[in-house]
Amino acid sequence: MTAETPLAPIAERATAPATLALPTAGGLSWRPATRDDVPAWLLLRHHIARVDAEPFLATLEELEELFDGDWRDMSADSLLGFSTSPADDGALVAWAHVEAPPGDVSQVRAFTWGGVHPDHRGQGIGRELLAWEIGRARQKLAASGKDVPGRIAVFAEDDAPAATLHLYERAGMTPRRYYSDLARPLTGPDAGPVPEVELTGSLRLVPWSTELDEATRLAHNDAFRDHWGSQPQAPGQWTQRAGFAPEWSFVVVDDAPDVDALLASPDTDADTAAALRAGEPFVVGYQLAGRYPDDFAVRGYSFGYTDILGARRAYRGRRIALAALAAGMRAFAADGMEYAALDVDTANPSGAHGLYASLGYVKQSGSRMLSIEL
Repeated sequence: MTAETPLAPIAERATAPATLALPTAGGLSWRPATRDDVPAWLLLRHHIARVDAEPFLATLEELEELFDGDWRDMSADSLLGFSTSPADDGALVAWAHVEAPPGDVSQVRAFTWGGVHPDHRGQGIGRELLAWEIGRARQKLAASGKDVPGRIAVFAEDDAPAATLHLYERAGMTPRRYYSDLARPLTGPDAGPVPEVELTGSLRLVPWSTELDEATRLAHNDAFRDHWGSQPQAPGQWTQRAGFAPEWSFVVVDDAPDVDALLASPDTDADTAAALRAGEPFVVGYQLAGRYPDDFAVRGYSFGYTDILGARRAYRGRRIALAALAAGMRAFAADGMEYAALDVDTANPSGAHGLYASLGYVKQSGSRMLSIEL
C-alpha cells in the first residue's frame, strides 16, 4: 500500500463473515465460555502447556479477568468445545478466545488464542477452530470503525509443535516479529552486582502506588509510541494486569518538569498535556512487575518478572529505566527470588537488548507473532 493509495474502510478490508460456522470436526459440542468454566478451562490450558513444553502456565486470575472488562464480550468472543463421547463425560477439550484492545489508534488489532487437548488432535478441530477465530477477528475489526491499518495476530512459542506453526501459516498468518524471554541470576556465583543508579536533578525513584498509576499509564503510552506493534492502553485495559506485584514495582517521578518545553513539544500527547496543565504527578519511567509462582516449577527456579519497563522519550539517556529495573531486581532478591526475568522484542528500538546483556540477562526461550495484515 503506497502513500498515494488511501486505505479502503476497515469494514471493507476486514471482509468479515456475516455468520460464523461452528467447528464440526471431532463431533464436539460448542458454546461460549462463562465464568463458571474457568476451573475446567484452566486445567485444559495447563495440560496443553505441559504437553507442549510451554515455559509458562495460565493462572486462575488471568482467566477470571477476561470476564471483568466492559470492553470484552465473552459471549461472542470465546468458544469452548466439549466431548460428546460417553467415555469422556463431557470433558472440555478445546477452547478459543479473540480480543481487540480498546485503545488502538493508528492500527486496529485483533488477537486470537486457542488450543486443543493433545488426545483430540489430528481430527481437524484446530484448523476449524482457527477459522472461527479469524472470522470473529474480522468481525471485530470491521465493527471497530477505525479506518487505519488492521492486524489479526497470534503468538506462538518458537519451539511450539511444528503442526501448530504450520496451521497458522496455512491460514495465511505470517511471522512478523520475534521475542526473547530473558533471565539473570540474583543469587549464587553467577549473579553479578545489581547496578547502583543515581538519578539527577528533580528525578525521584519511588515505589509504585495507586495514586501514581494513571500517570504511569500516560508514561507508558509515550514510552512505547515508537515501538513496533504498540498502541496506547486505555484506562480500563491498563488496570487489568493479572499477576501484578505492586511490592516489586517502581516509578520515577520528575518533581519539577519543564512544563513549558513539554507543552511546546509536538511529541507531547493531549492526555499528558492535560495532566501537566493540571499539575498532576509526572511519571517519566517505570518498572511494573509480576509474580507468577505457578511458573517456578516449570522454569526450575523462582523469579520476579518485569512485565513492562520504559521511560518517556524526552527523558531517554538519563538512566531512568535502568534505575527502575535495578530497584525491581533488588526487590526480587529481597523476597528470596533466585532470578530476574523479562521479555523483549528482538528489534526493540531503545537498545534494550544491549542493556539487558550488560546486566547478565540470558535468553531462556523465544516466541513469535504471526499475523494477517489488512
